[in-house]
Amino acid sequence: MMSFSFSVEQLVQLGRVTTFALSPDGIHAAVAVSRLDTETMSYRSDLWRITLDNSEPPVRLTRGRYKDHSPCYRRDGSLGFLSNRPLAEGSPKDEDDSRMQVWLLPHEGGEPRPVTDEPLGCSAFKFASRGNRLAVIADVYPGIPHEEQRKRVADLRKKGPSVLKYTQMNVRHWDSWLSTEAPHVVVYDEEGGDRKDLTPNADRELRGEMSWDLSPDGRSVAITRARLSVVDRLDDVALWVLNTETGQSYVLGEESQTMFGVPRFSPQGDKLAAMKGVRLVSQHGPIRCWVFDLQSGVATELASEWDAWPMPECWTPDGKHIVVSVDEQALRPAYLLDAVTGARTRLLSPSAGGNHVGLVVSENGQRLVGLKSRIVHPPEVFSAPVGVDQVPDFVSNLSNFDAKAAEAAVTIEDLRVHTVHDVQTTLVSPRGGDTKPLLMWIHGGPIHAWGDTWHWRWNPLVALSQGYAVALPNPSGSTGFGQALVEAIWRNSWGGQCYEDLMATADALASRPDIDPKRMVAMGGSFGGYMTNWIGGQTDRFKCLVTHASIWDMSAFFASTDYPAWGKLELGGISPYRDRAGFDKYSPREFVSNFKTPTLILHGEKDYRVPIGEALAMFEALQEHGVESELVIFPDENHWILRPNNIIAWYNTVLEFIGRQTAVNS
Repeated sequence: MMSFSFSVEQLVQLGRVTTFALSPDGIHAAVAVSRLDTETMSYRSDLWRITLDNSEPPVRLTRGRYKDHSPCYRRDGSLGFLSNRPLAEGSPKDEDDSRMQVWLLPHEGGEPRPVTDEPLGCSAFKFASRGNRLAVIADVYPGIPHEEQRKRVADLRKKGPSVLKYTQMNVRHWDSWLSTEAPHVVVYDEEGGDRKDLTPNADRELRGEMSWDLSPDGRSVAITRARLSVVDRLDDVALWVLNTETGQSYVLGEESQTMFGVPRFSPQGDKLAAMKGVRLVSQHGPIRCWVFDLQSGVATELASEWDAWPMPECWTPDGKHIVVSVDEQALRPAYLLDAVTGARTRLLSPSAGGNHVGLVVSENGQRLVGLKSRIVHPPEVFSAPVGVDQVPDFVSNLSNFDAKAAEAAVTIEDLRVHTVHDVQTTLVSPRGGDTKPLLMWIHGGPIHAWGDTWHWRWNPLVALSQGYAVALPNPSGSTGFGQALVEAIWRNSWGGQCYEDLMATADALASRPDIDPKRMVAMGGSFGGYMTNWIGGQTDRFKCLVTHASIWDMSAFFASTDYPAWGKLELGGISPYRDRAGFDKYSPREFVSNFKTPTLILHGEKDYRVPIGEALAMFEALQEHGVESELVIFPDENHWILRPNNIIAWYNTVLEFIGRQTAVNS
């Protein structure tokens, strides 16, 4: 049986590598690591310097009870980062201290100094790699002069009003009401002088999931700008280019029911790579990689025949290729795309496994560097030669996790079940021992996938330490297995083929000699929670159910979620106001009379994606029908459980419930 012990308390104490920056000489990387402050039970973040060849031990660059993160090197080797540290020594402790500003750690050493002083703080920044330019994303109150912004902040806090007024959807995003401040693109010289707002009139168009890039010479900024479509009341996201000297701008790409994103300037600054996706009632359109010639305006789609969703990460230094990451058979490897022909070369071998993101190529073009994680390995910086089917090496262990012990204690299998298509499942089990109870974890999305990646919120190793096997199925709607599998969840089919895929997977798992078919548990969050609820109304084959942030009543959910128009699109263009019966075809509430399985319901009260009313309605319905059920609410959490003590409580509550129901460790 598994000798490797891994508790949720150990999970929250691990260092969390979040972002990194490669030094201009390609020798070092600056890495942001979040760590638990045990006195306050909250996460702080420090910066570390590592060498890519492991020739030197890691060096801690910043310390203190601050959040220092998002490192970015300036062209002279000085290190910029975002921090909430006070702007002046001995300054009064007030709410301004929580605002992020750009700080600079000089390359010659010494203490960091602030570079910006934005009244509402900065959320992101970049230094030009070969120019005298700093660009930041900073919240601004539209229509109020910069010099009056700070007074506006103080007045609102002291006197109000707190009223918010809207004339169109959308009005909320994840866990917040869309307020009056709006992100703007602001540029400085690299020392923090010559401030210029490039988007002085921007209001709602830069809110939400805006992405952007700064050209190497610092003369241009590429941004995505959203505008509500009259066709489907969702945002059309256009691609714009701003001139940092003149403030002039032009549209590079804009189409109805289309979303551009992830712009990446070429090293020469003459081209821009970006992703482009379309949304239709009839299908979830594929996501493609495009290249725009900034001189001619010609746009070229790359690798159009590739049945995958390549996301641009970076360019090679010679400007001839784009490095993309892509979901592929429960992995996320890296490829090179020829910037002219679209011909692709796989950079990382499938045998290496894992999830690879944040990819950059060294200035000499010889090394690929990024963040890699696996089911048994938290995110760390990796390095690999730029070549075909390379196996990357981890170059740090800033998480302080014993990955070798974890690998030795577990088995990971790739399983396939055929329904109307092939359904992949990753089965993670304790090595050796008796027949094991099984947890079938259903992923959210539904356009998403489980993969060989570390997960902080749904970590199989915590369950394995309690003796469970964990199945991670990728049914209809999962990415990385071809467009047809994605389309299988579209057009009001949530409870259809996806359910059949999961039941076929459960059948295959139950037939294994190492799995106890009488002690199987279904559980999931968000769409995975919805599917868990749907299962409860269709079958009683599972010993118990665990449902987190889940949908219970489709019509009620549609009326209160933060993006109702997206739900209408996913369900084939129908709404409960025009076709209530059709909209509720796969609503779990409609099948509550069939429910028999003991159920644990968990929800964050600040969740605006799946509002708290769904959990309350489900609990009441199960109680009314005499179904054994428990409700657990986190008043200070949103769609995800993020606070350390709440993370511990969430895992322990779930493990206690399923342990009691399956008679494990009871």
